[in-house]
Amino acid sequence: MFSAAQENYMPFMKRPDRVGRLVALTTIFSALPVFAQTATAPAAVASMNRDVTDDGWRYSLGLGAFVTPRYPGASASRFQPAPLVGVSYGRFFFGSVPDANVPFGLGAYLYRGENVRVGVALSYDLVNPREESDDNHLRGLPDIDRTAHATLFASYNIEWLSVVGAVSQDVAGKHEGTTASLDVLGKYSPIGKLTLTAGPGVTWGSAQYNQTFFGINAEDSARSGLPAYAPGSGVAAVRITAAANYLLNKHWSLGARVTASRLPGVVGNSPIVEKKTQTTYGAFANYVF
Repeated sequence: MFSAAQENYMPFMKRPDRVGRLVALTTIFSALPVFAQTATAPAAVASMNRDVTDDGWRYSLGLGAFVTPRYPGASASRFQPAPLVGVSYGRFFFGSVPDANVPFGLGAYLYRGENVRVGVALSYDLVNPREESDDNHLRGLPDIDRTAHATLFASYNIEWLSVVGAVSQDVAGKHEGTTASLDVLGKYSPIGKLTLTAGPGVTWGSAQYNQTFFGINAEDSARSGLPAYAPGSGVAAVRITAAANYLLNKHWSLGARVTASRLPGVVGNSPIVEKKTQTTYGAFANYVF
């Protein structure tokens, strides 16, 4: 759960300048935390481009460097580079998903209108969301394995605002449950090639999701020495994110972003959580062709 993340993903449009701006915004969001889909991860920034009729091939390659919490609730951070890849053909896409909290997946738009988009995606974590070796505080607690997620997402976009929602379900039986996220993101361009994006977001987690990431059963309590805890369903993260993207030319763009999230209520009170306020930040370079 990277806090209010706000700039992601990459469907690709006809005009290269718009493509670069879009990819930069979308990539930055999807990569945090890098290639692991958790409630603290920022939701995607939907495209603010209204030209959605292109049916040709589009490609994007990039590299980012990010600092993220070692696990949801950690007090320590880790540095992680991340390759950023996107391929699309018409309504189908592979890589970072443009309008959903999906770091890396395969999907399609079910509907693409001037302002509204609806789609589905199937993704898989490329890194484990949490391992016992991540921190001494986790000793005696089980690893959280990588899993596959099925996601339904929708977005509403106008020139200065995007509203993005997504519901994601663990479909590989790894007990990671369901999450639902909503982000409201504003955009401002003080000069032609610079785009600033910011806004709040929230993620809800099912009882199974919250138990896996923040709960401690009796057996784990005996091994770890931490008290047993059963959080139940509830809000898993609230966040706010600020980001900047600069278009160097029709192919290259640079971006940076910072997201601050808060682990509230039932998840924030978990004995696993060392720090309720989580910060993620990073920068990237992206090339569209």
